[in-house]
Amino acid sequence: MLAEYLFLFAVVFGINLMPAFGPPTWSVIVLFGLNTDLPVAGIVIVGALAAALGRYLLAHGFRLLSHRVSHKTKDNLAAARAAFERRRSHGVLALVLFALSPLPSAQLFGAIGLAGVRILPFTLAFFSGRLLSYSIYAGSAEMVDNSTLGDTFRESFGSPAAMILQVVMLAALVALARINWAKIFGPADRSVEKEADE
Repeated sequence: MLAEYLFLFAVVFGINLMPAFGPPTWSVIVLFGLNTDLPVAGIVIVGALAAALGRYLLAHGFRLLSHRVSHKTKDNLAAARAAFERRRSHGVLALVLFALSPLPSAQLFGAIGLAGVRILPFTLAFFSGRLLSYSIYAGSAEMVDNSTLGDTFRESFGSPAAMILQVVMLAALVALARINWAKIFGPADRSVEKEADE
C-alpha cells in the first residue's frame, strides 16, 4: 500500500511540475480509484498534497526565472505586484480563483511566481480546492466505465480546444511580463516593497 501511495504521489507531483500540456490530474485520481484498493480518503489527500507541492515548486521556478529578465520587465512585474497587493479584495478573489477555477492552474502559478506575489496562500487555496474536486472524482470512480474514462482523458488532453486554451494561457503569461503595469497603476513604491513570502 505504501508503494502505491508513493507512486500516486510521484505521478501527480510530476504532472503538476509541468508548466503546460500535462495530462489532467483528475484522470490519475480516477484511475487510482478504479485500479487500486487504496481508500478514497487516502487517494484524495495524497493526490491533493502532491499537486499542491508540485505547483508550489513550479511557482518558485518561475520566480527564479523572473530574476533573469530585463530591468524593464522587473519594473513591470513589481508594479503589477504592488497594484495587486494594494487591495485586500484582490487577494480574496485571487484565492477563490485558485481554489475553484477551471482554468489551467500551471499558468496561474507561473503568473504569481513571475509577479513575486506570495506563493503559500495560493498553494493552500489550491490544496483546499483540490481536496474537494478530487473527493468528487475519486468517490465517483466506480461509476465511471473504463472506456468512457479513456475517451474523456483523450479529449481533455488532446482536443484542439484544450490545446488552444493552453496556448492562450501561455500567451497571457508572457503578456503579464510585457505589459507596462507601472504606466497603468503607477510605479511600485520601493520604500515599502517587501520581499514575497517564500
